[in-house]
Amino acid sequence: MRQSWRLAVGATLLYTLAFNLTFFIQELFLVVPKALTPGLRPTLFHNNHNWQGDDPLASLFQGTGALAIFISAVVCVLLLRSNRIRSTTVRLFLVWMAFSGFFQGLPQVVIGAFIPGNDVGMAMDYLHLTATSKKIAAGAALIALLPAGMCVAREMLRVMPLRYSLSALAAIPLIVAFRVPRELLEVLLPPVLSTVVGLTAVYATAWRVKGAGVAGDQQEVSIAYPLAAVIALLLIFQLVLRPGIEFY
Repeated sequence: MRQSWRLAVGATLLYTLAFNLTFFIQELFLVVPKALTPGLRPTLFHNNHNWQGDDPLASLFQGTGALAIFISAVVCVLLLRSNRIRSTTVRLFLVWMAFSGFFQGLPQVVIGAFIPGNDVGMAMDYLHLTATSKKIAAGAALIALLPAGMCVAREMLRVMPLRYSLSALAAIPLIVAFRVPRELLEVLLPPVLSTVVGLTAVYATAWRVKGAGVAGDQQEVSIAYPLAAVIALLLIFQLVLRPGIEFY
């Protein structure tokens, strides 16, 4: 019972940390390319970014955030497959980072194909993609959810039974604390959408994962370190990023 409780709480805290770090990576890589473009002066916030100035490249750079977090997910999977990381806590954190990168990033391609005002949609318009091309990109992103789900499921099953992935749902109220204040839709929709889509993809493909199982001699998941990291990141989001950091 004690180990089950620790794993559930640890998984919740680590998903909270991974989701918000992934979101930060996305916004950072939306801001940095703009900051390097003459005439654009972006500002990074805890739940968004904006910019002053005008340059056509700004629309293209609206897609760099989704690309960055997808790449981060791939990097995390490669780190997990290298088998050099022994800490169960670190491995579970990397699993959630991969989960967050894939399932925060891929749905944006689908949304962008049909909503031009979406970040990825603006990048698609800059690239002059036709309606047909956008639909093909959306279809490819939808198909990619399944191998992404299987990839995450395989690594997840090596550190915890699949039922503990539902801790991601329990993390949503914690994630909201990082995102307020903002419009209710913007506060709730991203974590709910990416979490539900991700869990659906994981559960839909986990039955095909063979040979993956939790090692009997693995370490317990830490509670103290993830809790300290979540609190520290929340303070950074609300005290440092919330007023805005200007990139001039």
